[in-house]
Amino acid sequence: MGRAVDAWLTHLDVERGLSHHTLAAYRRDLARWSAYLAAEGVERPEDVRETHVSEFLARLREGDADHPPLAATSAGRTLVAVRGLHRFLALEGVLDADPARRVSPPTPPSRLPKAIGVDEVERLLTAASVGDTPASLRDRALLEVLYGTGARISEAVGVDVDDVLGEEGVVRLRGKGGKERIVPLGSYAAEALSAWLVRGRPTFAGKGRGTPALFLNTRGGRLSRQSAWTVLRACAERAHLGGHLSPHTLRHSFATHLLEGGADVRVVQELLGHASVTTTQVYTLVTVQRLREVYADSHPRAR
Repeated sequence: MGRAVDAWLTHLDVERGLSHHTLAAYRRDLARWSAYLAAEGVERPEDVRETHVSEFLARLREGDADHPPLAATSAGRTLVAVRGLHRFLALEGVLDADPARRVSPPTPPSRLPKAIGVDEVERLLTAASVGDTPASLRDRALLEVLYGTGARISEAVGVDVDDVLGEEGVVRLRGKGGKERIVPLGSYAAEALSAWLVRGRPTFAGKGRGTPALFLNTRGGRLSRQSAWTVLRACAERAHLGGHLSPHTLRHSFATHLLEGGADVRVVQELLGHASVTTTQVYTLVTVQRLREVYADSHPRAR
């Protein structure tokens, strides 16, 4: 096993030019793999079986006297080294078959989307309303649209003036793959957009070349995603909202607050533009988690 590991690492170094840090990490992972095999009485690569690989992965997740349990992502990285080694040996003809080929890395736990509370959203939107300048009118309208429609940041900055159907109280959004959807605006977003269109946008538009974009920068061009991020960060700082707040946070908050208010998950799926309801169902986990927190804090027999 030691010669096989050296041969593969030399191949990665000479033929593929991997970094010293990557090679060192692979060597550490394979030293643990070799030690496990030695404890199982396996000394030659030809004697490794798929069950050895599966059992080794389980040991990584469970830990032992000398090693703490590894998270799914860390165990997966170690398995990458094991699979790479045996794939190399199979391609070189050392092995008749690759014993690690069918062993899949562990699935990392789904990360729940981060959402902020309704009161925090209100603080953020209030912070965007400071002053009556064209920039402040635009910033308030932008954030109201992000939260009021659940739009992705790319969708919001991609909206044109003609996409705002004021009489119907909706806005046309263009999602991934150019797929369009119609989303209600809500009274607050509609009011903020009206103020921006009447009192703010003409000032910026006069400095540009007649772009149809709804949200403009100070030079009259379409507002970029980076500039929209800057707007959000500035408003979050004024609202004293700690932590990492992104435009996607408002999208998550939009979905979470709808579900907490009793909206059907299929409706939320359509509003978010998700192709599959499975993607939307992760937000139901957020609301269940919130229910647990409230229960734990409120029920006398929960503590």
